[in-house]
Amino acid sequence: MSTTTMSRPAPGDLVAPTARLVLPSGDLNDPAHRAEWEATRRVGIGGSDVAAIVGLDKYRGARHVYEEKHGREIVRDNEAMEIGREIEGFIAHLFSKRTGVPVVDPAGTLAHVDHPWALVNIDRDTLDPETGEVVGPLECKNRSEYQLDEWEEGPPDAPALQVHWGMAVSGYQRGYVAALVGGNKLRWHVVERDEEMIGHLLEHCGAWYQRHIVEGFPPPVDGLEATKDLLGRLYEVQPEAIAEVDLRKARELRAARAELDAQIKDLTRQKTAIENEMRDTAGHADVVRCGAATAWTWKANGNFSESALREAFPEVAASCTKTVEVLDLDRLKAEHEDAYNACRARRLYVPKKEL
Repeated sequence: MSTTTMSRPAPGDLVAPTARLVLPSGDLNDPAHRAEWEATRRVGIGGSDVAAIVGLDKYRGARHVYEEKHGREIVRDNEAMEIGREIEGFIAHLFSKRTGVPVVDPAGTLAHVDHPWALVNIDRDTLDPETGEVVGPLECKNRSEYQLDEWEEGPPDAPALQVHWGMAVSGYQRGYVAALVGGNKLRWHVVERDEEMIGHLLEHCGAWYQRHIVEGFPPPVDGLEATKDLLGRLYEVQPEAIAEVDLRKARELRAARAELDAQIKDLTRQKTAIENEMRDTAGHADVVRCGAATAWTWKANGNFSESALREAFPEVAASCTKTVEVLDLDRLKAEHEDAYNACRARRLYVPKKEL
């Protein structure tokens, strides 16, 4: 493993083929530096924003990026994020040890020389082993064991886009992404510069930045569960407040929702019919095979039915019943209404009666 110490450049210095330094690196656990770093991120599009903007991030959508850039605190720092920052150095060390590619701490937040809104915070710079010159970015990820399959053939879309963005801003020709999966398996991949991809990203994100950040128009919401959660936290509920909506728009939205509901019900029936045929084929068996391969199973390993136990084996159920503490919601609502209301989720309800 090689970790090289380099002289620290000043803001405005050209530190990569196509990027200048806008904010030197520092300790994100220091409140003053973190505040400056967050303020810098809000004035441009960073590598972690790109996948969300183009719809390839499972955990954030374009609306998340919009709200964050306009100063709304959407995601609070949590344990997973803290561990990710702390383990980043170890992942870089292990990557360098396995590949022989030297790594170095980055200079800080970079901005493209021709597109100052295009920002990047690279996890580590990789070096040419012979010259010691920076040759590309390295992105380090800490991932769950359940995501191992996603890393076997190549990097998932979101990390790959983040590396492409690092090359788009910096001007380097090659990048790497390394993931520690399940805490004990390192997977890493080379990402070669793709001019067509980079041109598309700069054009698309530039137009998005102008429309939604500079001009301030919010992007349309998407179908992510994360966006549903965002909208549930974004607005402070005003009890009994009324929002007026155009009748035509209301009818269009309700009709579209009703049509999708009908499609879901029809597809659910079709799916159940297919699954019932599979159950019928299994008959008394709980495993269906095609030679040595398992086609499907129908085992008694689903959800446990407490009501069935109490009906069929009442004495067993009584002997295995224990007393547990439960929250008295009626008392909470009566004596602490503010706390009760603050912790209630918002539920979308659409009356069946036509408008």
